Amino acid sequence: MLNIKILGPGCANCRKLEQIAREVVAALGVEARVSKVTAMDEILAYDLLKTPGLVIDEKLVCSGRIPTPAEVGEWIRTALETRRPAAQ
Repeated sequence: MLNIKILGPGCANCRKLEQIAREVVAALGVEARVSKVTAMDEILAYDLLKTPGLVIDEKLVCSGRIPTPAEVGEWIRTALETRRPAAQ
């Protein structure tokens, strides 16, 4: 299961990013836990300079803007590919 975090104080942009992330997860049919991180000390732990931020499996993939659903989908697919064991 992917672990997806939306970093931000809960502003309109953060809510929009959460909506996009949830829609992309549903469209791709992947198992993922989408959570919001609003505590500033936790947000700063990701070296985020501007919200909203998107973290997939503890990797900050986007910050300071709202990515397109296509971008989020690509980041999710990339995260899934890196989890698969290499073919022998």
